[in-house]
Amino acid sequence: MQFQGFWLCLNLLLFTLVKAELQDEDVEMEDFDESSEEIVTNEDKLSPEVKYKTPQPIGEAYFTETFDNGILTGWVLSKARKEDTDENIAKYDGRWEIEDLKENRVPGDRGLVLKSQAKHHAISALLSKPFIFADKPLIVQYEVNFQNGMDCGGAYIKLLTDNDYLNLENFFDKTPYTIMFGPDKCGEEHKLHFIFRYKHPKTEVFEEKHAKVPNVDLKKFFSDKKTHLYTLVMNPDNTFEVYIDQVIVNQGSLLEDVDPPINPPKEIEDPNDKKPDDWDDRIEIPDNTSVKPEDWDESQPAQIADPDAFKPEGWLDDEPEYIEDPNAEKPSDWNEDMDGKWEAPRIPNPACKIGCGQWQHPMIDNPKYRGKWEPPMIDNPNYQGEWTPRKIPNPDYYEDRNPFLLSSFSALGLELWSMTSDIYFDNFIICSDKEIADRWAEDSWMVKKLVARANEPGVFTQLLTAAEERWWLWIIYALTAGLPLILITLFCWPRKKKDEDAEYKKSDIHKPQTKGALEQEVKEEKAALENTINLEEEKENHNNGEIEKEEEDEMEEKSEEENETIEGQEEGSKSNKSGSEDEMKEADESTGSGDGPVKSVRKRRRACAD
Repeated sequence: MQFQGFWLCLNLLLFTLVKAELQDEDVEMEDFDESSEEIVTNEDKLSPEVKYKTPQPIGEAYFTETFDNGILTGWVLSKARKEDTDENIAKYDGRWEIEDLKENRVPGDRGLVLKSQAKHHAISALLSKPFIFADKPLIVQYEVNFQNGMDCGGAYIKLLTDNDYLNLENFFDKTPYTIMFGPDKCGEEHKLHFIFRYKHPKTEVFEEKHAKVPNVDLKKFFSDKKTHLYTLVMNPDNTFEVYIDQVIVNQGSLLEDVDPPINPPKEIEDPNDKKPDDWDDRIEIPDNTSVKPEDWDESQPAQIADPDAFKPEGWLDDEPEYIEDPNAEKPSDWNEDMDGKWEAPRIPNPACKIGCGQWQHPMIDNPKYRGKWEPPMIDNPNYQGEWTPRKIPNPDYYEDRNPFLLSSFSALGLELWSMTSDIYFDNFIICSDKEIADRWAEDSWMVKKLVARANEPGVFTQLLTAAEERWWLWIIYALTAGLPLILITLFCWPRKKKDEDAEYKKSDIHKPQTKGALEQEVKEEKAALENTINLEEEKENHNNGEIEKEEEDEMEEKSEEENETIEGQEEGSKSNKSGSEDEMKEADESTGSGDGPVKSVRKRRRACAD
């Protein structure tokens, strides 16, 4: 039972490790709002046979796009050229198409697909009305699927600043934007941008402010070929949240969690301040009182020829290390007028197995080398510390307590470069109510998620797929398959033999005895007792001879004393009887020991003899 429990625990542990690798929960879950909880709850109630219907916003929205009608209505392809770029790739000529998903397609659902590799793409569309930052939140949400994975490229959107000179046909990388949001990757660097352009209230120069980096692993969102939902929420209280698949992956304050910070420091270093010439910032200085030792020899070289080395036997001093290749032939098309005199290529001399050329002693470190003498360093008594410029009031200081009030925007654009094709975009929505965005996702992205989950491969296929990227899983699989056989071999067979031995010994101990066997044991014990008594009797017979002789002498003495009175004889008789009784009593008390019967017989005989 102990080994069965051990095996069960081990299997649970291995299953947990593999399951953790296969799950799509790499994002650390922090907070779910109420609406997203309802979505997860309702997910289990939906039928596997999904019937897709183009989502409709349940409230006011500034922009929505599903691409389900198959027409790029309201979208404008850029005709601009990218500046400061090679002329061959400067044009925004990347191709866009409206297509179904390549995998886990939902009938009736389509999206915008970036089709070209190594080209610039730019497309944009106007909002139904500009979004003005005031007292309402901003919610931006859309879907992305890297259908071919991602090598290098972006899938972010730009919310284009509302101004009089905004022209979507001239949309390019330097077109002013208010917010840039979405995934981006190049090499092994995976990013989720949230950047906004902030207007300096004094200089009126726009600066890019980058939100802090999400503390999650974003790699899987670029490689799993699944449709992921990206959501940005900005609140009038200057807080923000970033979601992936309705799970918070980043959140913070516009005042504290962006770089560079919104508000500059009150004081800055004086640019006109200079370090004094006599400022001593040396921590240590040479000890001028120290003297070079008299035996310090600076003339010794760092290395010397090894005096113990000798030229190896077989070293050829007169042979060159390289010779011309005797098998080489001048090419037939070699023209000495054009190519010069032909020379055979040189190869290592095969005769130089030990060595060739002038032999020299190898160099070794010189044990007498001490180098140039320098005085030791001591603490600088005049050290003044590291010099820094003095602080002065910042002439550009300001304090903005409400950076949420950004420049309004009136269009959404995709301006991208990608080395990977078939990037899928779908179901854009911009609104001011999170519940509207959640309901929009429930009717669109959640349907894709259910279809993808229903089409997921079986457990065995998932295990093989996981092992392709994680070689160490093969070790776990091998242990899982082979460990039961090892446990059976090591523990089951030896334990069975021990049980048989124990049963055999146990049967010997508790084997019942028959009546005949008991009688035989009694006879053997009785015979042993009789042998002991006979030995004692022989010893007593020897002693009794001496006793009888003494008794005859005593009888003679008694015959001489015939004149004794009858009272004296009676008293003697009583005395003998008392002694005899005492002897019998002692014999009875001695029956508790093993030699009790022998002692009692001996004492009776002595009493009779008396």
